[in-house]
Amino acid sequence: MTGPPDGKKRIVFMGSPEFAIPALVRLSREHDVAAVYTQPPRPSGRGMKEQLVPLAQYAQQLALPLRWPQSLKSVDAQDELAALNADVLVVVAYGLLLPQSVLDMPRYGCINGHASLLPRWRGAAPIQRAIAAGDTRTGMSAMRMEAGLDTGPVVATLDCEISAGETAGTLHDRLSQLNANLLETVIAGLPDILAQAQAQDDESAIYAPKITTAECAIDWHAPIAVTDRQIRAFSPYPGTWFNGPRGRIKIATARPITGRADNAAAGSFLGLGEAGQMRVATVDGVLEISRLQPAGKKAMDARDFLNGQEIAPGHVFGPQPDITPS
Repeated sequence: MTGPPDGKKRIVFMGSPEFAIPALVRLSREHDVAAVYTQPPRPSGRGMKEQLVPLAQYAQQLALPLRWPQSLKSVDAQDELAALNADVLVVVAYGLLLPQSVLDMPRYGCINGHASLLPRWRGAAPIQRAIAAGDTRTGMSAMRMEAGLDTGPVVATLDCEISAGETAGTLHDRLSQLNANLLETVIAGLPDILAQAQAQDDESAIYAPKITTAECAIDWHAPIAVTDRQIRAFSPYPGTWFNGPRGRIKIATARPITGRADNAAAGSFLGLGEAGQMRVATVDGVLEISRLQPAGKKAMDARDFLNGQEIAPGHVFGPQPDITPS
């Protein structure tokens, strides 16, 4: 196979969240983006009006052809896609299943930008899972897609350090730029770069399932290092939480302090820190919460939250129902 004489490729780009935007911007400068496919608009905001997903909004700004079929399984949807005569489909967090007939459609196949160093963290939440597990490095993998979940051969990777204090939000932003760099190189190198593809070692695979609400609950009896990783892994979304006197309290910003609080039960409120932090004992340390979000309200400083609460030192927080000493 040989590409066009000028090196430009005819691309159909498939994605949905903000993570995919830098790659689309980069590829649209160098190649012919025949269409952008996203998930359909979703109800959002107080009025629950339908809103375009982030990538669709950006594609409109770039004046790129935009489509959002409910599925790619129908004959009509596949015929419409085939008519675009793409050299390659580029897929970044699209969120819809690509049938085998679609995977076989482009001249050079379908290339997926996945936010981990495959086969580690296949699946939906690789960024969060890497931080929660205490990984010190991660990266982006460009994979030639096949029917399995992130199982295709890896064409190229770029890696990076997971720095101390890294949150899923900050790592998301760094990896989205790394993804743009990686896909720019891979698409420019088609078709020759496909010869570099390496099959994944399935026995080494680790999966990254979606985050559940239950696993975002703080366990005050867990080691402080584990709690710190949990908070950073689920920040800013979906956010870790614990139960307060008037419902769930979501943690926005916190830092761990190692060293057992003297004679304090895990989950005990220890009072305010020097800068107004809400200090809570854990089994082997103290968690200083500087910003939080009470149920039904906006995020606020911990000091402001406590000004409106009758929470005295010694109060024990959940996630189970609160216990207040008599």
